[in-house]
Amino acid sequence: MTSTAEPAQGHHRVTYREVLAEPRFRLLFWTRAVSITADALRITTFSVLVFAATGSPLLSAVAFGIGFIPQLFGSLLLGSLADRLPPRALITGGYAVTSAAALLLALVRMPIGASLGVVALVSLATPVFHGASSRLVAQSLEGDAYVLGRSLNNIAGSGAQLFGLALGGAVVAALGPRRALAVSAALYAGCALAIRTRLPSLQPGESGGAPGGARGEGGAVRASLRGAGLLLRGRTVRRLMLAQWLPPAFVAGAEGLLVAYAGERHFAPGWYAVLMGCLPVGMLLGDLLVGRLLRPPARERLVVPLIALAGLPLTGFAAEPGVGVSSCLLLLSGFGYAYGLGLQRPFLDALPQEGQGQAFGLLGSGGMTLQGVGPVCVGSVAAGTGTGGAIALAGGAVALTAGWILTWYAPTPPVPVPNRSTGPENGTGQRASGSPAR
Repeated sequence: MTSTAEPAQGHHRVTYREVLAEPRFRLLFWTRAVSITADALRITTFSVLVFAATGSPLLSAVAFGIGFIPQLFGSLLLGSLADRLPPRALITGGYAVTSAAALLLALVRMPIGASLGVVALVSLATPVFHGASSRLVAQSLEGDAYVLGRSLNNIAGSGAQLFGLALGGAVVAALGPRRALAVSAALYAGCALAIRTRLPSLQPGESGGAPGGARGEGGAVRASLRGAGLLLRGRTVRRLMLAQWLPPAFVAGAEGLLVAYAGERHFAPGWYAVLMGCLPVGMLLGDLLVGRLLRPPARERLVVPLIALAGLPLTGFAAEPGVGVSSCLLLLSGFGYAYGLGLQRPFLDALPQEGQGQAFGLLGSGGMTLQGVGPVCVGSVAAGTGTGGAIALAGGAVALTAGWILTWYAPTPPVPVPNRSTGPENGTGQRASGSPAR
């Protein structure tokens, strides 16, 4: 395993340049950025294609979100494969299958139901190869280098999503939606080729995961359900997952109302896009500044204040502010998303070594699912309170979540860990060896 920092160096502030110097992480970082660009291009283009074929806003919205919720089922039913199969083959196959699905949508005129089914089916596998990729990152970077690696991924994710949305509009206008889907397929294929040719061929045991049968007898589904149950029964892991799921879900619910809010307030055409862009810009700035300027203990102490920052500005929408104030409130809320950097080390330390791939897949798929549910829940509240009131209530829910986290979260200084592959957590949130699970 290659490492750029030792666990004992918990107070050392690593630089982004040092993190990017690690070859394996650099490859995974760039392919992930390209794939997120392709995701944004594919999702928006597919939504446009469905709307053009049906004229139905509902089906267009379903096309936009059809790839989110199935990820949770994929993580629960197939998540153990992230630790049981060779990572190079798994990640390459994931990008290749996604590329094939985008190409199929581009070339074959299928019924809408069949097209939605293709996207949903492929999304079942997404947590598996994303989990394998995240596990490789965790095994390649240690200490603060791992946290800075996650920060870089967040920054690249925000930037790639914005670029993909802009690229989608330009490509659809120039080539049409089906050719735009073919462009996204080419981007996925490039990622698959890069992983296949440049990532070393590692077996699960070599990359820090469990060899094929190491996680017990039974098939992948049975092992996945068992592994997910063990992870969620561990109090520490469960709490840290909820801490990373709930605030983004509530903020996503507020974000889903921005178009309607701009319409109700009679903002000039196009200003809704400015409002929607403020959140990812704030996220990018938060990850950059908190990740680069603060030392690891400071990031972990600021977890609760930053969660509160993600929620409290949104309560200002109760006063139904204009464009300028609304933009500032959303920027501040996005900045608060940097709280996640302070939870990366505690979450990683709480995981059993052999279940890391499944845990990362479950973390991502659960977050995506709740961010899909959030807009539905907050939108239903808006029917009675108005959009400004519903956005404010979503912000209040984030602040309440910060209060709940304050009751159990107690950051402590990092300590040297001689072997991170101690046994899995028991039901009390501690490792089987008796050492505290952070």
